[in-house]
Amino acid sequence: MLTNAYIPYKGYYSSPFARWQGTLANENAIELGARTARAWLSARDISPRTFDYLILGLTVGQPAMFYGGPWASALLGAEHLGGFLISQACSTSTTVLHQAAMGVETGLYKTAFTLMTDRCSNGPHTIWPNPKGPGGQVVSEDWVMDHFGRDPWAGNAMIQTAENVAKETGVTREACDALALRRYEQYLDALKNDRAFQKHYMFPVTVAVSKKKTVTLEADEGVMPTTKEGLAGLKPVLPGGVHTFGAQTHPADGNCGLIVASKENAKELSQDTSKDARIVSYGYSRAKKGFMAMAVVPAAQMALDNAGISIKDVKVIKTHNPFAANDIYLADQMGIDVNSFNNFGSSLIFGHPQAPTAGRLIIEGIEELADKGGGYMLFTGCAAGDTGAALILKIGN
Repeated sequence: MLTNAYIPYKGYYSSPFARWQGTLANENAIELGARTARAWLSARDISPRTFDYLILGLTVGQPAMFYGGPWASALLGAEHLGGFLISQACSTSTTVLHQAAMGVETGLYKTAFTLMTDRCSNGPHTIWPNPKGPGGQVVSEDWVMDHFGRDPWAGNAMIQTAENVAKETGVTREACDALALRRYEQYLDALKNDRAFQKHYMFPVTVAVSKKKTVTLEADEGVMPTTKEGLAGLKPVLPGGVHTFGAQTHPADGNCGLIVASKENAKELSQDTSKDARIVSYGYSRAKKGFMAMAVVPAAQMALDNAGISIKDVKVIKTHNPFAANDIYLADQMGIDVNSFNNFGSSLIFGHPQAPTAGRLIIEGIEELADKGGGYMLFTGCAAGDTGAALILKIGN
């Protein structure tokens, strides 16, 4: 259990998430993430000199990513900072925040900045030498589509792992459609009153279209209107499966940043110290081969056990749910109402840019928890390789 690692209230932002091949499709994710974070820090009147370390989360290769953390730090305006890169697929944000918290807890640093950014659009195509290939043919790899389509260990696509869980546990097409509709309705709650909830944390992104023209993205791009009838009319992605394109997430682009600091340093950066969120515990897991959606449960249970609490003590639950079966399985295994969590939406609806996805969900969870007067929050989500990761946060004593 951690006792001295805090996320100061409003010490975070998330960009809007942009649809695949949309507004952010041509931006280097590291440059865009650092530029957006720098603009947010300026708007908050926080000097980059405030930080004594930076951790960069990135999963999809970008030009010059070899220089990772130190390059991002310099672009951020913090040339004095070292930093390193964490890449753990969909668990990237969770692990980045935990590593930052561990550094603060041990006194290695007192105020760290975590920057998670990815661009699934225009993913890189890697060419590997193959001297023994016929005619010297190369081995090629598409960083996005090939990785979504095949786990080199389990040998199946990510969606197949969700279908495997659905088949084994009796998750139906009807349940998946109902869950997708519910998550869309929850997302609509975040858009009420001129997007009042999202404006608590969302920071616009500006990109140059030409030398004379810029475009500012202020809201999510690519969220599809969802109805019961529309979902019912979709075909399964895999023959005989229970997931349609309406019941799974979509690749996206975006970034987010969170400050992790000691209790005293967090107070100096907080807009309301009574709402600062302590990072309490971390959990991780690996499910059996080809059953990624199951990993959310043992990861969550480890985080709960490490915090010394039960699921009944948790007031807000957020999940990374690339497939509807994830949340249905989690609810069934943990004895909770599947309709009661992921308020204000989830990655199933607003998309999945990999590294920043969990970070945005955690930010939303903090905002919801603060509105509810504090307590415990659980985040849990699956990740490539049939793994999962979870965090417990707490607001208040």
